[in-house]
Amino acid sequence: MGQDTPRRDRRDSLARSAFRRSARLAGLPLGYAGRATLGLGKRIGGATADSVNQEVQARTADQLFRVLGELKGGAMKVGQMMSMMESFLPDEVAAPYREKLMMLRDSAPPMPTSRVHAVLARELGADWRRNFSRFDPRPAAAASIGQVHRAVWSDGREVAVKVQYPGADEALRSDLKQLGRMAAMAGPLAGGMNVREIAEEFTARIDEELDYRLEAESQETFAEGFAEDPEFVVPQVVAHTAKVLISEWIDGVPLTEIAGWEPVPRNEAGLKYVRFLFVGPSRVGLLHADPHPGNFKVLADGRLGAVDFGLVARLPDGLPEEIGQTLRIAMSGDDEAAVASLRQEGFLTRDVDAELVMDYLRPFVEPAQVDRFSFTRSWTQQIYRKANADSIAAREFGKAFNLPTDYLLIHRVWMGGIAVLSQLGITADFRSVLDEFLPGFAPEPA
Repeated sequence: MGQDTPRRDRRDSLARSAFRRSARLAGLPLGYAGRATLGLGKRIGGATADSVNQEVQARTADQLFRVLGELKGGAMKVGQMMSMMESFLPDEVAAPYREKLMMLRDSAPPMPTSRVHAVLARELGADWRRNFSRFDPRPAAAASIGQVHRAVWSDGREVAVKVQYPGADEALRSDLKQLGRMAAMAGPLAGGMNVREIAEEFTARIDEELDYRLEAESQETFAEGFAEDPEFVVPQVVAHTAKVLISEWIDGVPLTEIAGWEPVPRNEAGLKYVRFLFVGPSRVGLLHADPHPGNFKVLADGRLGAVDFGLVARLPDGLPEEIGQTLRIAMSGDDEAAVASLRQEGFLTRDVDAELVMDYLRPFVEPAQVDRFSFTRSWTQQIYRKANADSIAAREFGKAFNLPTDYLLIHRVWMGGIAVLSQLGITADFRSVLDEFLPGFAPEPA
């Protein structure tokens, strides 16, 4: 009886926590409805519609940041993905939320110091402080499932100490379970998309992020493959457990902060970002699958540093050659051949108008057609508007489109990378990167 009581208490605590998480997420639309009602009262009282709408949107954005930030787990990850993809949305939709989404992408409400120390004691031992000559209790960065502290290791090296939030594993798995349930319900509505398989693959890959031992293994593989590279820096792993990861510290300016730089250094940094994402599969058989700009820093010597290897795609044979071949076919203007290629790879499950397929390929094709391409918000917004201009056509394509699970993280990186380049306003020779690193893309020599 006595042994069962702690287990029952823990189950009850987890159930209450899950209920609170669901209630707070559910409160987002309810909170918006309440503010909208308040806005109606203000308009009756004489305030202009524009001023009231701005106030309602500002308050909604603030609640979005606070709720998703405090929940962390899967909800926080969704918010971070939203922050990357907002460049595709029209300004009238995204502008009120842009600032808060950017904040959500780069940081989250910090974990209390006492909890940080408790995790370190549990993972490294009660005498964990002996490993460090200095440990800054203030977080240097915070993300979806953990926060980073700056410290000095006992041998004098500056290190980044990533500490997983207590309960983040349970929270994230709870969110992923909800995703699975939603996928089961959404399946019949998803046309050609095998939502269940995609949700299962996404869940499996995200679940890996919870074990810092797997992340350490991936980071060590990258660090070895990019050792003494003149273009990139991957910090060495110093120590790790399942919930704590300690790496060498790298100083630099996050890509999130380079939008205001002069064009030349900004474009150079953006091109390095693209090159790193593409070179990984060919050099180490891994794709860094979390392309949000907070994971990349421009060092003082111009090199690009990369961190956070919790989410990777394992590609021992490099990127699929079929991607490059399909892109090259689409660039040639042979729409029917491009459709046939996508169908062969499992992206299309039924016949569909070739023009709709070319609309889907547009964000991939256009940057590859010229020597230098300018990624801008207006360009991504045009893509969004065109794709959604004809709802009937959009539904027709949706019924035919499928995303094979083998391409899930590749597609995520490519679309996320395009969104980041557009947010930063990068002009670069994107085609040269494809020529060098994308199998099947470069034309065969005559």
